[in-house]
Amino acid sequence: MKMLLTAEFPLEPFNSLVRSGKVGEIIGRILESIKPETAYFTEQDGKRGGIFVINVQDPSDLPAFAEPFFLNFQANCKFRILMSPEDLQKAGLEELGKKWA
Repeated sequence: MKMLLTAEFPLEPFNSLVRSGKVGEIIGRILESIKPETAYFTEQDGKRGGIFVINVQDPSDLPAFAEPFFLNFQANCKFRILMSPEDLQKAGLEELGKKWA
């Protein structure tokens, strides 16, 4: 199942890792480990952030995606299930609309 993982990095320890030259290596190791389908780095609420599309096979996989960010950056991570247009078509919205109208 595809999920959207967003990570928000507090100023520390990220600033210290930038100054020490270690942040790029750590991010590289994390990306190699979580193997996102896509990865973007951006601002989130005035802080550094990352947005990643990941493939999750089992709910027990979630710690393997979040812990690298928690442990290295004290990041705040959020997960959202993603649906493609094809997934949405299979959702049965018409039947649900009739059932709950």
